[in-house]
Amino acid sequence: MADPVHFLTTAPLGTRVVVRRNIEGGKLTDALGFLRSRTAEECVIETRDGLKTVPLAAVVAAKEVPPAPPRRRPLAR
Repeated sequence: MADPVHFLTTAPLGTRVVVRRNIEGGKLTDALGFLRSRTAEECVIETRDGLKTVPLAAVVAAKEVPPAPPRRRPLAR
C-alpha cells in the first residue's frame, strides 16, 4: 500500500480525495473533498461542511477519488 502522507504531500492541489485519520479514543473518521492546501504538518480538505484541517501525523489512509455523481432531482410528491 502506498504511503498516504506521501500521496497527500505530492498530489496536485484541487485533487478530490478521501482521507482517513485517527481521532480521540482510537476511533477513525474520514474527510471527503478537495485538497486545498498543505504544510509539512497538515493538509486542508474542502468538504461539504467546510474546510477541515487534518494533521498528517493522524492520517492512516488517503487516496484520490472520482468526481461526485450529479445530484438527482427530488422525487415529486
